[in-house]
Amino acid sequence: MKIFYVYILLCADQTYYTGITSNLTERIIEHRNKKYSNSYTSSRLPVELVFYCEFTDPEFAIAKEKQIKKWSKIKKEALIDGKYDELPNLAKKKF
Repeated sequence: MKIFYVYILLCADQTYYTGITSNLTERIIEHRNKKYSNSYTSSRLPVELVFYCEFTDPEFAIAKEKQIKKWSKIKKEALIDGKYDELPNLAKKKF
């Protein structure tokens, strides 16, 4: 069974990058070595892996990656910090 990883990197400019891969170790090395010179992280090095989760269904993993990419920085930080009970409230807009 193949494992897919959805991961979050903290970039040097304090922004977050969310990605998906089937080889987490190799993908982090690629980010750090600027394998893709025009990528988001290549101009924001160094990067640090701050979160990842594993999935066996690639379609579900892709959906989760897309979902997390839309989240605010505060909501991503709650996920990274394991504050799962706060996630629903962080989705609500304040008027």
